[in-house]
Amino acid sequence: MVSLPALLAGVGLLCFPAESALADEPRNATEPRVMMESGEVTQVIDAFDDGDAFDINVSLGFEYFNKSATILRETAINEPGLTTGNYTSRRLKVASYSESQSRLIPRVDIGVYKDLAVHFAVPVILSNSRKLAGIDGSENKVGTALQGAPGEQLFSLPFASPTRSGLDYLAAGFDFNILNQFRDSSKPTWVIGAEGRFSVGTPMHACNSAPPGVEVDCANPADIDRNGESNVTDRAGNLIEGVDVARRDPGVNRGTIGLEVHSMASKRLKYIEPYGGFSALFQFQQSSSDYGITNVAESLVNHPPIVGTMTLGMMIIPWENREKFGRLTFDLRLTGQYHSEGRDYSELFDALGSTNARSLRNPEWERYRANPDGIPTSVIDEGSSKIFFTGLTDVQAYGSYRASASATWQASEYVKFQFGMGYKHDQAHLITADQPCNPSFKDDIGKSGPCHSGDDSGGGSVSATGVPNPNYRPTINAVGRRFAVDNSNTFDIFASGVVMF
Repeated sequence: MVSLPALLAGVGLLCFPAESALADEPRNATEPRVMMESGEVTQVIDAFDDGDAFDINVSLGFEYFNKSATILRETAINEPGLTTGNYTSRRLKVASYSESQSRLIPRVDIGVYKDLAVHFAVPVILSNSRKLAGIDGSENKVGTALQGAPGEQLFSLPFASPTRSGLDYLAAGFDFNILNQFRDSSKPTWVIGAEGRFSVGTPMHACNSAPPGVEVDCANPADIDRNGESNVTDRAGNLIEGVDVARRDPGVNRGTIGLEVHSMASKRLKYIEPYGGFSALFQFQQSSSDYGITNVAESLVNHPPIVGTMTLGMMIIPWENREKFGRLTFDLRLTGQYHSEGRDYSELFDALGSTNARSLRNPEWERYRANPDGIPTSVIDEGSSKIFFTGLTDVQAYGSYRASASATWQASEYVKFQFGMGYKHDQAHLITADQPCNPSFKDDIGKSGPCHSGDDSGGGSVSATGVPNPNYRPTINAVGRRFAVDNSNTFDIFASGVVMF
């Protein structure tokens, strides 16, 4: 006699033979797993998977941004909207700043092994332009907003930098999925990676866009008189012959070597995939750039800023076509950045670096030495180097906040497109924040110069508070003369196309 379970099993095989068999079969290795594949932010191509031994993606991206900001300056002028005359504020408007840039980013990603890929990128700046315009009549305030030393004008308004273009840097890096939801649906997807960025070609030099014959566009820092002749002297004060002070190229890259590290994790929950992570960018100056001119031990700050980034976002996947490998993804993202204090190419890099004002053009001595007369202070060491002003300035630490939205459409198994836009706001911060003394060296009164406290006459004790910072220029760095940036807003758009093999 046939049992009831056996009878039901037989009926099932007769009625649903194909469906039951397929339900028990494993997935094909190349079959997309809908509701399991991670989104683009944590997706890493790989190799040596079953049925998919090799992956390579070739992409071309385009980025454009437009930035606007207000340049302010400290003042104690007793005027409405400024101060009462009893303290220093940063309310004196100097200029309206604008910058626009378009950049092309060719990139290749190569799968190396399971969940491991390497990539190479060559960002190319198609055009970068910067301008300063007068604001509230600041172009006529030569004795306040634009003043250098008495009788000097730091720069004139309107001011335009030359349009720069060229190779930004060469990049090489890797990405690795420590965890992969595609392989284990109980786990999130977690990617870590790093990228090296190597500046090649000519680093940026401070310039202006004055017509030829009016004044030198990109003067060498050692050309104090702006006449194309050397002003570099040896230790005995004699003019050094053969020093090249010819006009320099504007350049386009930062003159640094960068190391970017990042980590990002996401977890797909059917139609949404929240994610979060962080990245950090460390930059190391190259001696061939203008960083090298000011890179001396006595300098208080000569390193580029470190940039740390925290990211939170959510991908929304409203549609997928499993058979045709199609997918539509929306990405909503919030980003917070911290820029540490560092010497950088500020909004006034070209305007200050190409100035004719002698208070900035005249070099400072690298160090001081003990007074030969026996007085417990020090004098200029004329055997040391002269440090020239290049336009690079000490930029105060600040935060940035960015919101962006993008859409990615995977049209087929081999083609994918992305388009998005974003908005970023930078906190107000000083951009000429150098200090007169470096307190890291305060054990030698003979090298302290003016960085000391006590009785200078020799009748009392004197203690060193540091050594003079050769990058300090009172004209722009003294409290009450410093420049700042406020109302800094950037709008950007970006797009890319990817071919997947």
